Amino acid sequence: MMLDLAYEGCGIETPVELESGEAIRLSVVGRGAIGAHVRWYCDGKAGLVFDPEKRTQHWPRRHERVMLEAEGTLRRLGNRPCSIRVTDLSPEGCKVALVRRSAVEERMLIKFDGLEALEAEVCWVEGFTAGLRFEKPIHPAVFDLLIDRIR
Repeated sequence: MMLDLAYEGCGIETPVELESGEAIRLSVVGRGAIGAHVRWYCDGKAGLVFDPEKRTQHWPRRHERVMLEAEGTLRRLGNRPCSIRVTDLSPEGCKVALVRRSAVEERMLIKFDGLEALEAEVCWVEGFTAGLRFEKPIHPAVFDLLIDRIR
């Protein structure tokens, strides 16, 4: 049973005795699997650290992402907007190149020409690249029009 979850790892409760440093594969029904190592184990509870090369493996998505090169405007709450490059897009989120490093769970507003700003949450960060999940998905018809406009 998963007790807590962070970008770098998680805490679990398990009937199986584990050893510190042991390699395991954590599987979540309907979500996929990820490699991890046991950081600590005590009395049926363990702390796991996700394998670095596996951190970029994201959970299965509801929509396929459209690979593209687009410009948008990103505004961190309380800051001024800045131009950003979007490299893929789906109705539920996108991947962006950032000017300044961001934090997981940070809230932002992203705007594409012709659309109102979308509230988004940072789901993952690798250097100056981040995955954003939109608070409200883009309607499929609006998404198709946006893709046509970008291309």
